[in-house]
Amino acid sequence: MTETSFTDLLAGLSRTADGALQTVIPPGWMQGRTTYGGLTAALCHEAAVSIAEGMPLRAVQVVFVGPSGGEVKMTPSLMRRGKNTAFVSVDLTGPQGLAARALFTFGKHRESDYQISDMPMPNGLPGPERTSPMFSGERSGPHFTQHFDMLLAEGQPPMSQATKSIIGLWLRHRDRTGPVSPTSILALADAPPPAIMSMFTAPAPISSMTWMAEFLTEDLSTQDGWYFARHIAQTASDGYSSQSMSLWSRDGRPILVERQTIAIFA
Repeated sequence: MTETSFTDLLAGLSRTADGALQTVIPPGWMQGRTTYGGLTAALCHEAAVSIAEGMPLRAVQVVFVGPSGGEVKMTPSLMRRGKNTAFVSVDLTGPQGLAARALFTFGKHRESDYQISDMPMPNGLPGPERTSPMFSGERSGPHFTQHFDMLLAEGQPPMSQATKSIIGLWLRHRDRTGPVSPTSILALADAPPPAIMSMFTAPAPISSMTWMAEFLTEDLSTQDGWYFARHIAQTASDGYSSQSMSLWSRDGRPILVERQTIAIFA
């Protein structure tokens, strides 16, 4: 069976009479019984940009309400547009109803006297040429991971009984035929497994509940498609984990900062 690439998936989006986008999620983009969360956010962004009038994306908050798969529809709604900003909500619905709600903040570039960047990439990391795949041999990831190159540069993979809940990965789309955009970055940034899973002693279900991301630059380019992602589980209690996530270009430019709440069933 030929898998649908990310570029082909976006090209297959169709617009409905009410201005929404719709598509069918292929099995290869599923994470268990639901659509991979990064793709969910990416599809919602594609619906939002149609009413953002070309403003760059600055931030997104996504709530994963329920499972989705098969036929899905992304319905955008303009919450407010000002001189320099626009706020857009998008509901993604599937056969079982509302599956995700995303809030996008867009903002035009403005000149400012203040330019601060205090988010250095970790030192001493092996480059992509000297790291091994996260999923290989006996370790296999969810279906959607086939669409990404994920190389473990820091920490340990899931189910390693690790003593520290941290994962550092070199990431890139295997399909790099399309342009680099906020949509492609959103589809990539959520690909790593939650950092808490490094401490698992055996496979166990997990479920993303919320995901928040802030874009730190309009320049999303990088060398050879590689980005470095670092995920740290800062707390885990009562069946939930809260983690911080960061994404850099290969040359160390900050691209995203993120937070995520995850339900763990172990």
